[in-house]
Amino acid sequence: MKFLSFAIVLFAISSCSAQTEKLSLTPKKGKAVAVFASGCFWCTEHVFEAVVGVDEAVSGYSGGTTKNPSYESVGSNKTGHAEAIAVFYDPKMVSYKELVAVFFASQDPTTPNQQGPDKGSSYRSIAFYKNAAEKSIIEDKIKELTAKKVFAKPIVTEVKPVSDFYKAESYHQDYVKKNPNQPYVKGVSVPRYNKFIKTYKGKLKPKL
Repeated sequence: MKFLSFAIVLFAISSCSAQTEKLSLTPKKGKAVAVFASGCFWCTEHVFEAVVGVDEAVSGYSGGTTKNPSYESVGSNKTGHAEAIAVFYDPKMVSYKELVAVFFASQDPTTPNQQGPDKGSSYRSIAFYKNAAEKSIIEDKIKELTAKKVFAKPIVTEVKPVSDFYKAESYHQDYVKKNPNQPYVKGVSVPRYNKFIKTYKGKLKPKL
């Protein structure tokens, strides 16, 4: 469960009747989709939606085996899933290579089963690929970051083929935008986002 939000999350789970559903990862003509996991999907969704060329980032669960996992079951770290996002984007405006750069620039990929204050396998770092070309881009980026010693510790990001992606419950979508005064958002999500935009060299939308 997320730091500073345990009681709020339990209330949301008990009061929300929406179920998870498998999300199609087949993009519209001329568009593309990428899947990443790097800790809290509230934070990750907010980061990627700031990047020029990204149409939408959908919060969900991927990398596990249980069908139709819920937020509660994923948080138990028993389903194998990680909190993830499906990034729908325009490849004419932003490349997959650039999205991989965003992925690594917006997290600490050296902490096993942890991102910031959130601990557990559901918060692990995973870069999912759809084909050999995407896998090569991810692996080349890891080699580059390692050679340049960008991080003090070894990168532990998993590199895995895309698996089923389950869209998270509706109250998780656009969570940061809709809940700016929530304690976790103010204490973790916004600082993580601000740190990213201060260092990221790519193109960002004017303001979310």
